[in-house]
Amino acid sequence: MGNEETVCLGIESTADDFSVGIVSSDGRIMTNIIDAFVSPEGGIHPREAARHHSEVAGRVLARALDEAGVSMAEVDVIAFSQGPGMGPCLRTGATVARALASYFEKPIVGVNHCVAHVEIGRLACRMEDPLTLYVSGGNTLVTAYEAGRYRVFGETLDIPIGNCLDVFAREAGLRPEPGKPLGAIVEELASKGRELVPLPYVVKGMDLSFSGLLTAAIRLLRSGRYRLEDLCFSLQEVAFAMLAEVTERALAHTEKGELLLTGGVATNKRLRSMLEHVASEHGARFAVVPKELALDNGAMIAWTGILAYKSGLTTPLGESHVRPKWRIDEVPIPWRS
Repeated sequence: MGNEETVCLGIESTADDFSVGIVSSDGRIMTNIIDAFVSPEGGIHPREAARHHSEVAGRVLARALDEAGVSMAEVDVIAFSQGPGMGPCLRTGATVARALASYFEKPIVGVNHCVAHVEIGRLACRMEDPLTLYVSGGNTLVTAYEAGRYRVFGETLDIPIGNCLDVFAREAGLRPEPGKPLGAIVEELASKGRELVPLPYVVKGMDLSFSGLLTAAIRLLRSGRYRLEDLCFSLQEVAFAMLAEVTERALAHTEKGELLLTGGVATNKRLRSMLEHVASEHGARFAVVPKELALDNGAMIAWTGILAYKSGLTTPLGESHVRPKWRIDEVPIPWRS
């Protein structure tokens, strides 16, 4: 664990994506293969997604090693997403990681999925100490490093923003298309909206609640009184204004000089423009994690695995059980101390 190059193979399986990334300790992403489970009925069914993961695992692993041009003998450490996430999906990834670690006699590192989103963002966007807004189908939180851990400065009290947008889209009869998830379809419709329909704006201190907003939007949708474009526009405006408010207060409180946006919803141009404005108001540098690294992926698990391993952290096989509710602020971050 000195200065020589370390190669880590990372496995991501918290939700609908099964991914294997291989990253070296100099920050080079050698490969990042993602195979996504697509439910025919919409929404993620954990057991069906886990079945998908177990079916594609061997193929994704073989392709990743081939594309990176390395053998398992050249891999120094194996990392896997230990949580938070869907239990059956997490267990599939952990089982693959344990099998590889046992068979090839490699050390194993259990990685917190949320920490990994922040760390890959710091690497990709060359940021030292950002305040991060992490928005996805499964998580919504504002976090920054302070005194050995990532502290939460605001989070959703119920459903995440990505889930809110997806449920509304499915209720409206929208279906994902190849290369275009539901959130992107909502964004496209919102760009054609003209009327701002009144919807509940719920910020409680530094936390957010999206369930009442979603319920109200669905009720108005079913009433047939408004164009779908106007409802998409209004839902986005209110939800993103809530996110911007909480992020701005956290930025003012922490006085960080950088603002990072990551997660699947980070691709939304309207959310980006709101946060860009927030950052400029506070003299902070703003960056968005590139799409292929903002989505759930193995490279972020591999990179965080390297940071942990280089800091002397490994996970004994007997403690490699998954942690579906593992919070970001429960994780020690020795590499930033």
